[in-house]
Amino acid sequence: MALEHGHSPEEVAERLDAHTDSTPLRDAVFGGIDGTVTTFAIVAGVQGAGLAPGIIVALGLANVLADGFSMAAGNYAGTKAVADDRSRLWDVEKKHIRTNREGELEELDQILARKGLSGEVRKNAVAMISDDEDQWISLMLAEEYGLPATDARPLRAALVIFMAFVAAGMFPILPYMLGLPSAFGWSIAISGLTFFGIGTIKSSWSLTHWWRSGFETLLIGGTAATLAFVVGRLVHP
Repeated sequence: MALEHGHSPEEVAERLDAHTDSTPLRDAVFGGIDGTVTTFAIVAGVQGAGLAPGIIVALGLANVLADGFSMAAGNYAGTKAVADDRSRLWDVEKKHIRTNREGELEELDQILARKGLSGEVRKNAVAMISDDEDQWISLMLAEEYGLPATDARPLRAALVIFMAFVAAGMFPILPYMLGLPSAFGWSIAISGLTFFGIGTIKSSWSLTHWWRSGFETLLIGGTAATLAFVVGRLVHP
């Protein structure tokens, strides 16, 4: 079995440097899945109710813009809360280091002890880490408070989610906007390909094979659309 990544000094350094900043990939996949699911569910529900194509376009566009903005705003608020909390605790730890250094050294020593270090090795590690205040605080935030090692970027996260939501959410209503014959059939096909494509991208950070991840995402989206279509049929006038 081929290795997933190389282990030369240059490859290791490049990979570690790449993880010093948060990646927008997860936000993009999250926004893309939600945008496709919710918009296609609206298309299926309205189609099931037998309403006019113009209504599908109107409701689809309204959902893409309003729900996309709502999702982005919620993500911004949540991400900013984490960033603000990290900034607050950073100042707290910095103050503790300068006012009660021995106590903070004891915390650092116990953290390293729980990681299996002992004796002279642990003593040297405590001395080396405590020489770099920023690295020391970053370690304390991760180990003591469970916070991410990198700063959150709320605005970027919100923009990525909004753009991914809008871009993916437009696909299910595109056949109706273009006035294609059998628009619902085209919408099913395009949405299915979108679900599968997003699922394959999602496999980048999971142990699932790309095709399995694609089919899992397709199943989730298809189930949501089927439920919406059935509800639409039930209320069909």
